[in-house]
Amino acid sequence: MSEPTPLRFYDTLTGDKVPFAGPESGKAGIYVCGPTVYDYAHLGHARCYVVWDVLIRHLRASGIAVNYVRNITDIDDKILKRAGEKGVTPAALAEEFTEHFQEDMRRLGNLDPDVEPKVSEHLGEIIAMVETLIAKGHAYASDGDVYYAVESFPEYGKLSHRTLDALKSGASERLDVAQTSRKRHPADFALWKGGAGGWESPWGTGRPGWHIECSAMSTKHIGDTLDLHAGGLDLVFPHHENEIAQSEGATGKTYCRHWMHNGFVQVNGEKMGKSLGNFFTARVLFERVEPEAVRLWTMTVHYRAPLNLDFDVDDEGKVTRFPQLEEAERRVEYLYETKRRLAAIPPKRIVDRQEPPPEGIAGFHAALRQALDDDLNMPQALAAMAELLKATNELTEKAKGKKGKVARGLVDAAHEAFAALEAELGLGGEDASAVLLRIRDRRAAARGITAADVEAAIQARVDARAAKDFERADAIRAELAGTGVELHDTPEGTTWSVPA
Repeated sequence: MSEPTPLRFYDTLTGDKVPFAGPESGKAGIYVCGPTVYDYAHLGHARCYVVWDVLIRHLRASGIAVNYVRNITDIDDKILKRAGEKGVTPAALAEEFTEHFQEDMRRLGNLDPDVEPKVSEHLGEIIAMVETLIAKGHAYASDGDVYYAVESFPEYGKLSHRTLDALKSGASERLDVAQTSRKRHPADFALWKGGAGGWESPWGTGRPGWHIECSAMSTKHIGDTLDLHAGGLDLVFPHHENEIAQSEGATGKTYCRHWMHNGFVQVNGEKMGKSLGNFFTARVLFERVEPEAVRLWTMTVHYRAPLNLDFDVDDEGKVTRFPQLEEAERRVEYLYETKRRLAAIPPKRIVDRQEPPPEGIAGFHAALRQALDDDLNMPQALAAMAELLKATNELTEKAKGKKGKVARGLVDAAHEAFAALEAELGLGGEDASAVLLRIRDRRAAARGITAADVEAAIQARVDARAAKDFERADAIRAELAGTGVELHDTPEGTTWSVPA
């Protein structure tokens, strides 16, 4: 196997793969744009935050001390509108959906950020940055609003590779007369939006614009220069472009050394949207498959490529299945079945002898690192996982039978590989029996099968076999098979499963 590649990521700013380097050896401050909390996390959120979770995990596993900051946008027009519709305060709505978001992220296996700042807790820093931008000639007040003057920042457009002339033409077509009259340039954007019922500021009551929040919070919790900023591809313009202008305008320093963006999510080949009937929250998907299956599925294509989810419907338009997620759950099931078999090797079958482990086990960690070092190539990492599972299952087969023995070094190496899999990809970290039981029982329930009925049938079969009524015992097995239940006779008794 070749030596692992240096840690290289595709940088949106340069348009090329570049080596990752922090300001100090072994340390990195990373900021990821978080959600606007007015609804449940959806499929796009799941894809985005799994990608950046793998990034954080891999950097830490590579020996880099990461300060991971992911914000919560809890002041926004969408929150105000939804709160009004529900008859609750904006603060209460935001708090409710912040908790839902955090729960969904944890169910996906994502690590909590080190810092999770909220806009509502950083209004002082936001106002101070706006004042600094005004003082430096990068912003101006206009009828209770404050706008960033894009013409004051010569490098505006460097991330999205857009020119001010093109932006001026496009913005002019979208603005009404009132907006145009308040701005010096059509592409100028709001730092502070005046309006009743907001927060006090030097420019009157109002609330911060969307972009300024991330500049203020990221510089507070990381510093004037970030090592890496990440988010969805839809944030390149205008959000991240505006963050650069604000932050560099205020500090005079490079805002961020590296920029990474994940690709879009599509459903049945179309952009996801409620009006199209193809909008799915993470929670809806968790009702159909294990959350870990959703996690694994997001890794099956490169993070910069589009990710498409297909679904089938019946004649009434009701969603019947998600084929790709079901396949992902089968892979998760195989992962945990393998983990359970490895843990179940009897100690008496493990012997002290020298024996080199197979490449699928011995080379797993290096293959995993090599894949992730190369711009987070998660599909390649999953291929290495497949080889690990195959080799581990072959190892467990050697421990079967009266004379089956396996070398202790091989078993230890397999356990170490599974630990690396959990640490870097966030896969396989749960209790195997618990996951397999959840999968089995969910599939059984979907077929109208109860665990109590199956266990009763298994006991009836045991009784029939004890009475040497093998015809009845075989008939019970066949009846269960007809409902989708498979029986597995082991020395410890009979277990059952419901294959997908």
